[in-house]
Amino acid sequence: MNTVVITGVGCVSPFGVGRARLWEGLATGQCAIAPVPRLIDVVGGTCNAGALPDDALDGLFTANELLLLDRASQFALLSAAEALAMAGLNPATVDPYRCAVYMGTALGGSESLHSAYLDLYQAGSATLAPWTVPRVMANAAASHISLKYGFKGPALTVSTACASSTQAIGEAYRLLRCGDADLVMAGGTDACLNALVWKAWEALRAMAPDTCRPFSVGRRGMVLGEGGGVLVLETLAHARARGAPILAHVLGYGVNSDAGDLLKPSVDGPAQAMRQAIADSCLPVEAFSYINAHGTGTLLNDRCETAAIKHVFGAHAPSLGVSSVKSSIGHLMGAAGVVELIGGLMGSIHNQIPGTLNYLGQDADCDLDYVTGGAREANVKAWLKNSFAFGGLNVSLALAAQGTQ
Repeated sequence: MNTVVITGVGCVSPFGVGRARLWEGLATGQCAIAPVPRLIDVVGGTCNAGALPDDALDGLFTANELLLLDRASQFALLSAAEALAMAGLNPATVDPYRCAVYMGTALGGSESLHSAYLDLYQAGSATLAPWTVPRVMANAAASHISLKYGFKGPALTVSTACASSTQAIGEAYRLLRCGDADLVMAGGTDACLNALVWKAWEALRAMAPDTCRPFSVGRRGMVLGEGGGVLVLETLAHARARGAPILAHVLGYGVNSDAGDLLKPSVDGPAQAMRQAIADSCLPVEAFSYINAHGTGTLLNDRCETAAIKHVFGAHAPSLGVSSVKSSIGHLMGAAGVVELIGGLMGSIHNQIPGTLNYLGQDADCDLDYVTGGAREANVKAWLKNSFAFGGLNVSLALAAQGTQ
């Protein structure tokens, strides 16, 4: 079985374009959650969300490119370009049939679908733009990356709600581990800060009216966000052969379904996903010092994730640092996992753990160390990334700093 490594990362987050802006925001304890005027103008209220700065994408694509690119696809292409540059990869130097693209998305081209709805029903247009379908289709992001870089291996789209990008990374890891590819661009993207999606989440009564407070007493729900991220995953042999920088190892992957409730999380499913990832890594639970949590800020999710961590780690659980990047950027839907993972990875590179913001005090059911004092100095060797989703979907990845394995 092949060893799988990460050689490049790129992202777009509510802090702006690029991993440096994400890490600067996390390292300095900034919160990118704020009122979004374009939403307030349509739906009223406060509309706090993790939105990109209004001018963040200005001038990055030509007018012709924008005809075919939903906002989510723009995030994906920017992330892929940054990740490849960090990995030092010239696509012309690799076997295109051994390079794949695995991307996750919860809602695909949501912005374009919303715009088409407005054209049809509000503006009274009799027809829609001919590029509506290629902008809206869920596989657009993966296909655009494949087309841009000439990668001719499988271009797979994973849509498992909020676990989409984490599962895409896990499936890419499996593809590489079994020898069916040398390199995979893996991650996810979502851009869904529009009135249609906002009102749908509002109707579900899952959104906090103020901000995201994972694991805290007084938490009131999740906060929507937008963004995207891409990792360059390679077999260790392929990375070494081309002299690539090795940022981290992907050591394990756990995935399962609760087969229970469509919306309510469980304890057993997440616990089993973590156990599977740890077993796959061949490391003892004591080797892990950090969990990059799903941590949505909802009452039930945070309670269940805490209980699952305790079930898996037992007496070691209180020694873990557990933090939620969602407290800083909101919930990026299908892109949440990969962007949060990049935040954790950048932390490990800088010997820090991202903190959990907006914490008001301990909840009786959430009593672990949630890194509430801002980013913390820590020499993290092995860690988990958790993502859990509606539909009873549970994913966990085991990762390790370079040199840990």
